[in-house]
Amino acid sequence: MMPSGPLPRACWTSFISLLLVCCLLPPGTQGQEFQLRVEPQNPVVPAGESLLVNCSTDCPSAELISLETSLLKESVGSGLGWAAFQLSNVTGDTQLLCSGFCNGFQMIGFSNITVYRFPERVELAPLPRWQPVGENLTLRCMVSGGAPRDHLTVVLLREEEELGRQPAGDGEPAEVTVTVLASRDDHGANFSCRTELDLRSQGLGLFQNSSAPRKLRTFAMPMTPPRLVVPRFSEVETSWPVDCTLDGLFPASEAQVQLALGDQMLNATVVSHGDTLTATATAKAEQESTQEIVCNVTLGGESRETRGNVKAYSFQGPNLTLREPNATEGTTVTVTCAAGPRVRVTLDGVPAAAPGQPAHLQLNATAKDDRRTFFCNATLEVHGVILHRNRSVQLRVLYGPKIDRAKCPQRLTWKDRTMHILQCQARGNPNPKLQCLQEGSMFKVPVGIPFLVRLNYSGTYYCQAASSRGMDVLTVMMDVQGRNPIAITIVLGVLTILGLVILAAALVYVFGVQKRRDIYHVRQSSTRLPLAPEQPDEAAAVELS
Repeated sequence: MMPSGPLPRACWTSFISLLLVCCLLPPGTQGQEFQLRVEPQNPVVPAGESLLVNCSTDCPSAELISLETSLLKESVGSGLGWAAFQLSNVTGDTQLLCSGFCNGFQMIGFSNITVYRFPERVELAPLPRWQPVGENLTLRCMVSGGAPRDHLTVVLLREEEELGRQPAGDGEPAEVTVTVLASRDDHGANFSCRTELDLRSQGLGLFQNSSAPRKLRTFAMPMTPPRLVVPRFSEVETSWPVDCTLDGLFPASEAQVQLALGDQMLNATVVSHGDTLTATATAKAEQESTQEIVCNVTLGGESRETRGNVKAYSFQGPNLTLREPNATEGTTVTVTCAAGPRVRVTLDGVPAAAPGQPAHLQLNATAKDDRRTFFCNATLEVHGVILHRNRSVQLRVLYGPKIDRAKCPQRLTWKDRTMHILQCQARGNPNPKLQCLQEGSMFKVPVGIPFLVRLNYSGTYYCQAASSRGMDVLTVMMDVQGRNPIAITIVLGVLTILGLVILAAALVYVFGVQKRRDIYHVRQSSTRLPLAPEQPDEAAAVELS
């Protein structure tokens, strides 16, 4: 049964060849062989190109040389024993058959045309947006077109590293896959595929076509949640720190972090170091409540989250007040310490009746109470923890000047021309001005600083401490004694006698030294050996009898 539709080109070529060999040869001559050459022999040409084919023989009487093919052909010349044909638009593999007659016998020759074409599409299938480290990654390369397929190979690459190669096969489009284990080193690497059409055995070259590269991003996300560090409780309208950390993250710098307090997103500062990611922020609760804080870390489409609770409390006070901050001596002073609800206050060690109630203290102001400090301590219990807060206030009592009798002697005896300090002090609020004036002359002697005492300083002094609250006066007697003349005369006499004694001793010492330096003579006529000093105008000698 004949198949319906047009015959394929390869079938048509085989049918023509069989018809010429089996039917056109005269009976009894089918076995006779004649040489008919077809050039080029088994050519490999690019698709769509033209090809010049020459059919030739050595038979001198060759005739009716023709070319049988399904391609478009045009005779471009002939001669004795040859004929040339131009083939156009060679798009597929085909067989050429040259035939002719020599002396009534038919000659035939064959040549197979192989057409090559480069792939129309070489594409690496899209990579995952994020690839987990340690999991298999399948690379797919799609190839459309390209011939001959038995000479076409597909290579998959990581940068320039060859991951695998396979024949393209007969599928259209051809799909070649390679599976690799993703690692951290693959993060940011370019992957691609390349086709290699190897026609070197046909005298041509190695033709390569590459796909556009695709960049892979790998990631590692730990199974543990982030560490969230927040206070257990915080005061309303008071900022407090939030710290969220996750270790074992890769690449940590590309992770996204969200910090939220309730439905309020916090402005986080994110810092990565190695495989550790840290996000910090400040938060503030606006009302008393237990609020949830969330830390969410996202990378590669995976998330890790930690939640915590913060108790927001209100600690009002304590407020410490004086009804009269500047009280007059002898008046009643009221001190009050108050705080908010649930807060217990203690004023100078005396607690309030109950939490939330104030504590009071009353006193009659005296000079000793000036600059007295009152302390108020407030406590609040939050989640079993006692919180403390303190306040203090200082009382000023207004009172008149007072000179300290114990530190200001009323009678002084000093020597003339000696240095002394008049030690007198006065206190009062406001601070008084202290001065000591001599009776009669109103001479003012310095107070509290050294000065040279003179004879005319003797007398009675009125030391006055004055301020806007009044005056205090203390009488001081100063007796300045002059030097004794008799004592001075005795001292001068003793010094004179001592000087004479020293002078006499010096003369005796000088005379003794001079005597030891003299030269003496020995007289021969005497039985004694008297010593006589040598005359200054005579030569030194020893007389002999």
